Amino acid sequence: MSNSKATILAAIRAHQLGEAALPRLDRDWIRYDDPLAQFTKLVESVGGRVVFIDREAEIESHLAELPAYQGAKQIVSYVGSIAGNIDLATIDDPHELETVDWAILPGAFGVSENGAIWVTDEQLKHRVIYFITQHLVLVLPADQIVHNLHEAYARLQIGTSSQGLFMSGPSKTADIEQSLVIGAHGPRSLTVFCVRPAAGLLG
Repeated sequence: MSNSKATILAAIRAHQLGEAALPRLDRDWIRYDDPLAQFTKLVESVGGRVVFIDREAEIESHLAELPAYQGAKQIVSYVGSIAGNIDLATIDDPHELETVDWAILPGAFGVSENGAIWVTDEQLKHRVIYFITQHLVLVLPADQIVHNLHEAYARLQIGTSSQGLFMSGPSKTADIEQSLVIGAHGPRSLTVFCVRPAAGLLG
């Protein structure tokens, strides 16, 4: 080991910080007067789109208005009211999914604080579908949008699926000349359908 490296490591070992107590979480976290409006604002700010509907059956008519959906050849759907023509259960090699145009999948709940939706691979054979599809649709109940990430983490059920993540907006990058490019590494669009409950929304 070089003298300079040994000197640096010795200095680090000689300046160990003392233990610090974990922060307390019993406090009032951010809440919104209109959490659904805040959620919509955040999703749209990162390139996504939010559509509020009264019934799940309305989704297909909304999608049918989109030129990209009209020309779709391969659709994966795990939402009952939408018929797909690609069954993930019959595909062994996930590379075969590279030509999927649309994936329509359920979301567990959304977060107003950052416009993210919690998704898992609990029902999916190939979790890559969230990222390899050209266009992604997530469907969730409007009354399952929480105010903040602290409420969101309290809902997580670790161990019920092999993967879970918070997804926010379509794929994007601004690394080159700080120019925002949508769909650089994953879905080119994200549409979130929020199904209103029969009565009431959020407390």
